[in-house]
Formats: sequence, C-alpha cells, structure tokens
Amino acid sequence: MTNTEHAMLERMAAKYIWWKTPAEALAMPARVIAQVMDIGDHSDMHELAETVGDDVLRDVLAHAEAGQFRARSWHYWHYRLDLVKLGEVPEMPTRRFE
Repeated sequence: MTNTEHAMLERMAAKYIWWKTPAEALAMPARVIAQVMDIGDHSDMHELAETVGDDVLRDVLAHAEAGQFRARSWHYWHYRLDLVKLGEVPEMPTRRFE
C-alpha cells in the first residue's frame, strides 16, 4: 500500500468505520474499501476509485462477505466496474451454515 493509499484509507476508516480506531480498521483494508463502496458519498467513492484503482475494487467485490453490501451498491458496483451485462448481476453473498 502506498503512502497516498494509506492516508486516504485512514481518513475513510475514521469516517466510515467509526466504531474502531483507524489503525484497527486498517488491519483489514478490504473491509474499509467495502464500507466506502457500500455507504460512501459520491466524492469519497470517486476518491477511493481514483486512489486504489478499479482492479482493487473488483477484487473487494469478488471477495465480499455476506452483509458487506446492500443490494443497491452491489448492483451499482457490478455495473460501474463493467463486470456484468444489464440484468446479469450475481446474487449477493449469503451466510452459509454447515
């Protein structure tokens, strides 16, 4: 992670993962990224995408855990990252009990 990415994620962690310290939240940077992707405002989502790049966002989406995304943001990011054609968004992750 570059210094620029670290600084941006630290700011985002303080804003979007308010129940942890930024240092605690940054132990799982993908969680910070997913949280911004899910509930971030437009300017924060734009800054996130510009800073970490679409490949990182695709990876976070591909490895999302159940409950990390709401349906609206799940669909938005699949279309925004050009991962699917219209109407082909995959099911959201679900929790499995075995």
